[in-house]
Order: sequence, then C-alpha cells, then structure tokens
Amino acid sequence: MTTMALESGYWGSLGRGVGAIVCYAIVGLVLMIVGFYAIDLTTPGKLRDFVTAGMPNAIIVLASGMVSMALIVVLAIFASSGKLSEGLIASLVFGLVGIVAQVVSVRAIELVSGVDIGAVIRSETYTPEVLIVAAAHFGLGLVVAFAIL
Repeated sequence: MTTMALESGYWGSLGRGVGAIVCYAIVGLVLMIVGFYAIDLTTPGKLRDFVTAGMPNAIIVLASGMVSMALIVVLAIFASSGKLSEGLIASLVFGLVGIVAQVVSVRAIELVSGVDIGAVIRSETYTPEVLIVAAAHFGLGLVVAFAIL
C-alpha cells in the first residue's frame, strides 16, 4: 500500500517559497512603479493624464515602456542568486540601474531619430512615429534586461 505522507520539512519549505514570492512581487511592484514615474518624468507633460484621456500614442508609449520595464525586472530577479535577502537587494539594484539605462537610452533614440515625443503623445490620433518610441522601449528593454545577466 502506498502512503501519501509528506516529506519532513515540506511545510517549512513551502512557506519559505511563498515568502520569497511575496518579497519578489513587492520588489517587482516597486520597480514597476519607479519605471512608470521614470517614463513619466522624462516624457513631456503628465503621461497619466494623456492615457486617461484616451490619447492613443500616450497609451502605446506607456504600454511599451511598462513591458520593457517588466523585462528588466524579470531578468533582474532571474539574475539574483544566493540568500533571499541578497537576491532581493540585487534585484532592486539591477532593476533601478536598468530602469535608468532604459529611459536615458530611449530618450537618446528619440533625439537621434528626430521624434518630437511631446507632439506625438499629445496627438489625439494615432501617429506612426509612436512606433519608433515603442520599438525603442521594447528593444532597449531587451538589451538592458539581458545585460543584467
């Protein structure tokens, strides 16, 4: 007869795993919020107001920025190793450095490409130039995320 007994220490291990998930989720949320404000501060006007007003280009810029920030946060967490406390600190530091690198890089691409990001996000209709900004966010987010590894 087979028994379905749990291994010794199972509940402790499960609890530590759940605790780690909660801690990393909090770090990830903090980094995503910092990433939002980094994008907002480096974009002319209040990005949140443009998004809530339904301006399509602002929505695309913010969405691509959030996806790129998520990539950076995920790879920062993935690259962290060791004790939980060391992993959380490494994730936070790598994530913050990655966010700064991301925002500076995207603004440089906008400058080089000649995109007037202020005019683009204020437009009430879709403008193709927003794809340059979205691609810059996504592409540079990938570069920065993999640089963390």
